Amino acid sequence: MLTIRPMTPADAGAVLAIYQLGIDTGNATFDTSAPTWQAFDTGRRPDHRLVACDEGGRVLGWVAVSSVSARPAYAGVVEHSVYVHPDARGRGVGRALLEALIASTEAAGIWTIQSGVFPENTASLALHERAGFRVVGVRQRPACLHGVWRDVVAIERRSAVAGTTPG
Repeated sequence: MLTIRPMTPADAGAVLAIYQLGIDTGNATFDTSAPTWQAFDTGRRPDHRLVACDEGGRVLGWVAVSSVSARPAYAGVVEHSVYVHPDARGRGVGRALLEALIASTEAAGIWTIQSGVFPENTASLALHERAGFRVVGVRQRPACLHGVWRDVVAIERRSAVAGTTPG
């Protein structure tokens, strides 16, 4: 049985280890090492950080968001990251985390969740498509990873319920 719950500082070790395992694939992020917990904590909103745990309480994956701008017009737009431990991939962990994130953000009035995914990360692109995300474009070689300029597929999910009335 899978449990989705809020992320706490006690999850720091597991969350950062899973992040590093994703980084090690070379197809998850331009980051080359997981940040400190303080940097992770500072860079992500505390109200939409979730972990997926197995029956024994082991963290199998996580999802978190960052605000894209401090400007009021973008208050309902966040960028997200979702990472699943390699041993738990293909078991619905990522889907459960995204569904919980969508519920959390919609309840808070967030109208757009966005992210960037390397085109080679076909599993992530398929997962996001099943969760209602759409491709909005491709950023051509915005950054270099290990000496290679990489493209990034821009994806977003627009809420059907939040942000439908202009402020």
